Amino acid sequence: MKVLFAAAEAHPFVKTGGLADVIGALPKALKGAGVDVRVILPKYRGIPEKFTSQMEHVAVVDVPVGWRNQYCGIEQIIYDGIPVYFIDNEYYFGRDGIYGYLDDGERFAFYNRAVLECLPAINFQPDVLHCHDWHAAVIPMLLQGHYRHDPFYSDMRTVLTIHNLLYQGVFPYSVLGELLGLDNSYFSGVEYYGNVNYMKGGIVHSDHVTTVSPTYAEEIRTAYYGYGLDGLLSSRADSLSGIVNGIDTKSYNPNSDPQIFTRYRSNLAKKAENKLGLQQELGLPVAPYIPMVAMVTRLVDSKGLDLLTRVLDELLYYDDIQFVLLGTGDESYERWFREAAWRYPTKLSSQILFNDALSRKIYAASDLFLMPSKFEPCGISQLLALRYGSIPVVRETGGLNDTVHAYNEETGEGNGFTFKDYNAHDMMHTLRRAVSFYRKPEHWKKITKNAFAGDYSWNVSAQQYIDIYNKITHK
Repeated sequence: MKVLFAAAEAHPFVKTGGLADVIGALPKALKGAGVDVRVILPKYRGIPEKFTSQMEHVAVVDVPVGWRNQYCGIEQIIYDGIPVYFIDNEYYFGRDGIYGYLDDGERFAFYNRAVLECLPAINFQPDVLHCHDWHAAVIPMLLQGHYRHDPFYSDMRTVLTIHNLLYQGVFPYSVLGELLGLDNSYFSGVEYYGNVNYMKGGIVHSDHVTTVSPTYAEEIRTAYYGYGLDGLLSSRADSLSGIVNGIDTKSYNPNSDPQIFTRYRSNLAKKAENKLGLQQELGLPVAPYIPMVAMVTRLVDSKGLDLLTRVLDELLYYDDIQFVLLGTGDESYERWFREAAWRYPTKLSSQILFNDALSRKIYAASDLFLMPSKFEPCGISQLLALRYGSIPVVRETGGLNDTVHAYNEETGEGNGFTFKDYNAHDMMHTLRRAVSFYRKPEHWKKITKNAFAGDYSWNVSAQQYIDIYNKITHK
């Protein structure tokens, strides 16, 4: 089985969110299961020099973008045994950042077409083109519109994975002909209120659609979570699967992580040494028995921060807890948490920055990990928290609902604490309930044992993807 991953970002080369983690880890799990898997990315200016210096030039091809041809260099690096190709075009990708430009429609139209044009040049004929999010979503439509007549491409099948349906890639109608080179017979497959919707094109034209958790696969077929595509997704229900993301359990391993204060397997006393180290580093009172609640998150509305800002003062004033927050995002939230840390210097540390080493220290040090998300297609943070024995407190949505199960004090089952309604006081009640169990060692040992015992690797999910590949290629 030969598979090519097409995506806009991948760890460790370029990352803005969880998509990069998936593209960095899932191919390794597929390779371990015997798949010949490769990855193709844009070559952004921001890729670190330690990687660009290792890239080998493979070929140059011309890529049609509407009526004109554009230069496309192809570079390659082998990383952890995975061949990774980079689409080189300074005009489109020699810029700061990844997204947010007025010509993103053209930039990613070029990238999608370049992926298909590059295949003969890199001498790779995949059985499956696995496309991720809107940035790669028109590959199935371009394959159908421009390449099916060519024997080299005729047997290729396509999978689209939706990582976050909120972002769909909507551009003016003129994109269809001027950039994608397709006639009006394709418009109904991408039409979105008179515009062209890249994500819709992928949903319509791919052989199978996946998303990143079973609950999210159900949610996006409703009006609230579907963002205008719920009807289309419902019509494709027989070809829509939800597969939970995993994490790189080799990299994220508290027993070998070089960036935390004290390594441990499941020893809570050793884990507690990480709390003392972090308290000292962040200038909080060094107190081993005070429960530490953490968030590592983007500071945006969808992460449920409006719930937290409503009740955090009450929690910090009345409850004997410490709260550590790490993240960047909307300026209004950054300002709010900085001011809150000024008001509660002995209880709240607001780290408004992006720092991978610090995030690992927080996972290892914290006792509870809060994720009150408005929606969460899968979520990686709760899996990392569980891996490090930090017990999640989450809202029952998307992948949080599939991976965090409420603790039952009668049976001793469950690996976290959950609440259903998007309500600040429900969240606060659930967090206080979690803190109450932290103060009961016989229960806390059970719940942390359940967390440490979970399998958060990609192995099971990788096999589910392989089953889909086999199904659509009939192998």
